[in-house]
Amino acid sequence: MEEYDCNLYEYMDWKENILTSRSHIDALLRETERIAVLGIKPESHSNQPAFYVPKYMADAGYEIIPVPVYYPEVTEILGTKVYRNLVDVPYEIDLLNVFRRSVDIPRHTDEILAKKPKAIWFQLGIRNDEVAETLAREGIKVVQDLCLMVEHRALLR
Repeated sequence: MEEYDCNLYEYMDWKENILTSRSHIDALLRETERIAVLGIKPESHSNQPAFYVPKYMADAGYEIIPVPVYYPEVTEILGTKVYRNLVDVPYEIDLLNVFRRSVDIPRHTDEILAKKPKAIWFQLGIRNDEVAETLAREGIKVVQDLCLMVEHRALLR
């Protein structure tokens, strides 16, 4: 019975890192200062969420670190140096905002674990429960399938 209780505790412990409640998401946004954006798009794609959501967050006072997956010719986005890999970002990351298809997320898991941001946010329409569990078990808070801009507007504006 003790072994079962221990496993139940571990199960509940990592599950607490999967954020679904408004109060937990609000707290996360209030603790966040620096947001790395994996899959950010450059200004030439200003009508797409992978550009205008990070721009909105920058305008709201957050530091944005661009980590585009494509656009090798682009060296700056939103006036900030581009990094091609999360591990190359020389700063701690409070929140990693992800604009990648759900099926593409597993290929980034190792670099996410190596950088170990405090939290990760899979944008609206993006969900990968297996990767979310892996990250949550490593102590990384996870939000899935919500728009960062919409939640920020609802909670903090």
